[in-house]
Amino acid sequence: MAGQYNVVIVGATGMVGQKMIEVLLEREFPFKELKLLASSRSANQKVEAGGKQYMVEELTAQSFAGVDFAFFSAGGDISELFAPEAVNRGAVVIDNSNAFRMDSAVPLVVPEVNPDSAYTHKGIIANPNCSTIQMVVALKPLHDAVPIKRVVAATYQAVSGAGKEAVDELLQHSRAALEGQPVLPERIPHKGAKRNYQLAFNIVPQIDVFVEDGYCKEEVKMIQETRKIMGLPELPVTATTVRVPVVNGHSIAVNVEFSGPLDTGEARDLLAKAPGVVILDDPAALSYPMPLHAADHDAVYVGRIRTDHSVKYGLNLWVVSDNIRKGAATNSIQIAELLINR
Repeated sequence: MAGQYNVVIVGATGMVGQKMIEVLLEREFPFKELKLLASSRSANQKVEAGGKQYMVEELTAQSFAGVDFAFFSAGGDISELFAPEAVNRGAVVIDNSNAFRMDSAVPLVVPEVNPDSAYTHKGIIANPNCSTIQMVVALKPLHDAVPIKRVVAATYQAVSGAGKEAVDELLQHSRAALEGQPVLPERIPHKGAKRNYQLAFNIVPQIDVFVEDGYCKEEVKMIQETRKIMGLPELPVTATTVRVPVVNGHSIAVNVEFSGPLDTGEARDLLAKAPGVVILDDPAALSYPMPLHAADHDAVYVGRIRTDHSVKYGLNLWVVSDNIRKGAATNSIQIAELLINR
């Protein structure tokens, strides 16, 4: 399979784009040519990968001539403008933005959960929201055993989900706070917000903008995407998404109500056998997943598995994963692998 596919990464200088390059090389993805694309601001930068230097090129519609796979990670506006151009030139687009996720004609894919959906694509496949990915990887094996009745999620999301500038701001503000210096927040809850807040030594219960009913967009994404990926359009799901002062690795407290009995031992066994899941769940040894476990790994870590005594059939789970890898770069590349391995 070596050297069969021409690949481009759109948004190659961003955190996810950089990680995509790393993961392509790690997983020995069979690319013949790799082209790195970004805005005119980042064009002509040099990126070293796998012992080779690549020049970042400015993104244009002509960039996709002869391309087999185009991985997009440059924001929804760029995807909406250029993904159709890539498809028209024969590429399969795997898009990491929110542009196409809820389009009924576009599959929304997590390879451990709904791999067959990838094969129905018409040129574009959407990569889900990072928090949704790790949650559905943990939910799917349980739902297959006993159908899920309701899901309640509360997230603890790392600042890397807001981009490199937000990571830099957190680190700068942490140093400033320790030294008693003033800070000027600009990136949290998001750039251009009416008010911005310091994340250092703080948590902020908003990710993305608010919509009319008081939910923020990140919460709406988790609700809608979970239903679509799991093929359960009526599944009751609710979420509260929170930004925490962690650089990398999202955590989610997931409360699951089932339609019938599923005890903790059965749940552990199911999850231990599930693809992409690692169990860390030994209260006696104080063993449970934390963002530091997930850093630079592709697994979804699950622990704190315990009975919810407030409902007839319920479990609580603690789910942790690297949001830049499994939540973005790795999941995208796994989708392409589904297509080439078929």
